[in-house]
Amino acid sequence: MSDPTPLTPDSNVSPAVEVAQGQNTAADLEVQANTAAPLSTTAPEATNRSAKARQLLGMKGAEAGETSIWKIRLQLMKPITWIPLIWGVVCGAASGGRFSWSLENVLISAACMLMSGPMLTGYTQTINDFYDRDLDAINEPYRPIPSGAISLPQVKVQIWALLLGGIGIAYALDQWAGHTFPTLTALAAGGSLVSYIYSAPPLKLKQNGWLGNYALGASYIALPWWAGHALFGDLNPTIVVLTLFYSFAGLGIAIVNDFKSVEGDRQLGLKSLPVMFGVTTAAWICVLMIDVFQTGVAAYLVSIHQNLYAVILLLLVIPQITFQDMYFLRDPLKNDVKYQASAQPFLVLGMLVAALALGHAGV
Repeated sequence: MSDPTPLTPDSNVSPAVEVAQGQNTAADLEVQANTAAPLSTTAPEATNRSAKARQLLGMKGAEAGETSIWKIRLQLMKPITWIPLIWGVVCGAASGGRFSWSLENVLISAACMLMSGPMLTGYTQTINDFYDRDLDAINEPYRPIPSGAISLPQVKVQIWALLLGGIGIAYALDQWAGHTFPTLTALAAGGSLVSYIYSAPPLKLKQNGWLGNYALGASYIALPWWAGHALFGDLNPTIVVLTLFYSFAGLGIAIVNDFKSVEGDRQLGLKSLPVMFGVTTAAWICVLMIDVFQTGVAAYLVSIHQNLYAVILLLLVIPQITFQDMYFLRDPLKNDVKYQASAQPFLVLGMLVAALALGHAGV
């Protein structure tokens, strides 16, 4: 590295130029003194905007203080969590093999995404916040319920509206698809039941790190995949089993979310994996689940002679391993969000690659 420039006069500059430079510098300092105060408020304003955006999306690191009831309701639904479900519908449509680019199919797909994302994932997140209000008071006191921004009766109305709306859309999609058995309605009702027992006593699956995280992983991978596949194909045991296998990678992703609430989980007796095994061991369990089960799906693609897709899927695992080493394994408590932002795009892209392979093979 080169040495810093010494703060000495330049011998090649004439005295007259030095005087002129000195005068300009004095003037510049006066201007800077007049403009320094407005500049000093820029960073806090930017931080405040970022916190409000994170609050609206339901992300870690938000702040309390929102007064609009509709924004508070949206915050309860955690829009940031809708994306994997919407993507899962895309993967299911791809593996179904009957999707074609027409206005009708695009609108039907959008309706299925509305059901899986805003409606039923919104229901899941709202009911989770309802039953987790004591835990959130410790880990995330800025959330709408512990901060007092919304009353419990208002939350209950939102839970029922989202649940009934999601099941209603599922029934309408069954009618469009001509299903003799209401597959999508059954999936919506079954998924909603899993969401309830995940959060609510006496079962409260999330109290067990293995069962709770697998239920979460399957809800994010298998359930929306089944919905998209049933809409544009025939949902069969092979797809069901394979996506449940893939959901073990989702279990690994779900474990990442446990690191932000280790202290609260420990105080309330929740057996999350970081609490049971310690932070370091849980981090290794997490990354192994993610990598091993994606590799297993690639192996299955080879077995059905979809070799190119298998290679692409394996190539997408490599950057995930890289980010695991760079960020997550070094400090999972500090780098959990950074790791998710860096690595998860490759995981969800791999899901689409696998779905296209299944559709191409006619599974």
